[in-house]
Amino acid sequence: MVKITPVEFSLFAKYILSISGISLDPGKEYLIETRLRPILKKHSLNSFKELYDSALSDPGKKLEKEIIDAISTNETYFFRDKNPFELLKFKVLPDLIDKRSAGKIGRPVNIRIWSAASSTGQEIYSVAMIMHELGIANSKQYNIRLLGTDISNAAIAKASYGLYNKFEIARGLTPERLRKFFTKKGDNWKIRDEIRSMVSFQKVNLLKPLNITGKFDIVFCRNVAIYFNPPDRAKLYHTIGNSLEKDGYLLIGSTESLNNDTQMFKPQRYLNSTFYQFKDD
Repeated sequence: MVKITPVEFSLFAKYILSISGISLDPGKEYLIETRLRPILKKHSLNSFKELYDSALSDPGKKLEKEIIDAISTNETYFFRDKNPFELLKFKVLPDLIDKRSAGKIGRPVNIRIWSAASSTGQEIYSVAMIMHELGIANSKQYNIRLLGTDISNAAIAKASYGLYNKFEIARGLTPERLRKFFTKKGDNWKIRDEIRSMVSFQKVNLLKPLNITGKFDIVFCRNVAIYFNPPDRAKLYHTIGNSLEKDGYLLIGSTESLNNDTQMFKPQRYLNSTFYQFKDD
């Protein structure tokens, strides 16, 4: 079994930071070993230094894409942590609709939601399901745009297709939601077209200039900043701030805090959940 040397780890830590923004401190050698060993085997490479050299010399950047896909794969599941989705359903969306509906009699209300690190799609599809449950998904009163972005090509491809195995659907989904929003396809489950059609997916590196048009009313950026170093976390939240409406809502991970990374936002509490909005001018 190929092990990574200290010199190889140092090279890969800098390389991965440069291509993805993911910061790997000493002690994370196991992560590189377990996630990149399959790439070594696939390309008949004998060491991590060989993989590093091959990635740098690959003009088509195919190896770089494979490395990003492997390193950036994070655990996710439908309705993860539950509280943010309860917050969305009972507080954020109703308040947003009230604000956006004021003075718009006869005109559709725009609702734009961005899942900034959507991985294989479970988070933004969970949002779409809630909008169905609230009865606004098919209403002509609303013009809905749901966007999921990720740095991984493989994650975006899987999310776009919307096919999940029995282990992926077993976590987070109630039997009622499974029956209502999915169809059985062999040993897997495929999300129904009425949910799939609500969402678009796009490859995005959050630390580079965004190629996303317009601003969003709600941004989910949960459990991604923890992989960045402090300067990149500050850069990330500045980018999100530029993409968020002035009265919009930012939802981050339940164990995350903005205190040391940005002073743009203030926390707001609702029941057991916290969301963020811009500070008053």
